[in-house]
Amino acid sequence: MPQNLIKDLKIRSDKTLDHLKGTLQGIRTGRAHPALVEDIKVDYFGTPTPIKNMGSVNVPEARQLVIAPWDKTAIKAIEKAIQASPLGINPQNDGESIRLNLPELTKERRVELTKVVNKMAEEARVAIRNIRREINDGLKKMEKESKITEDDLKKYTKEAQEQTDSYIKKVDAILTDKEKEIMEQ
Repeated sequence: MPQNLIKDLKIRSDKTLDHLKGTLQGIRTGRAHPALVEDIKVDYFGTPTPIKNMGSVNVPEARQLVIAPWDKTAIKAIEKAIQASPLGINPQNDGESIRLNLPELTKERRVELTKVVNKMAEEARVAIRNIRREINDGLKKMEKESKITEDDLKKYTKEAQEQTDSYIKKVDAILTDKEKEIMEQ
């Protein structure tokens, strides 16, 4: 039963890492990535629909995205949604697809983005530590109910700490990679 708690810690920590990676993909680094626009909601026949469900998003060049909607009548709606988004990019509509040219990031904007990325990484670390705390509380409860011995409590608490440390190192590695990507010119 304590093994289930440790397994739960791993599963929930993996989800936290996946969430962090997904969130960081949406941060503009001067390099085009489909995640920048995929989740922008477009008013499509009265229904907010993500761009990724309306067409393909390609990266023909390092700083360019091309959105090719399957329904060409939706081009105006997609263009309008991009203009209303916080991206700050002016879409170019050629009737068949929408082209987005990403401008170079300024030094100030890069520093600002690293602060945002650091905040997201810290939130992930806190989430992982909270998972550890919940697992430890569960282990203490099991020990109180005499389901596990005091030695088992120490052993599993130590294992939970080791898992937590390993996940925090993974968060730090993801953060370092993203900061490097942001600061590259």
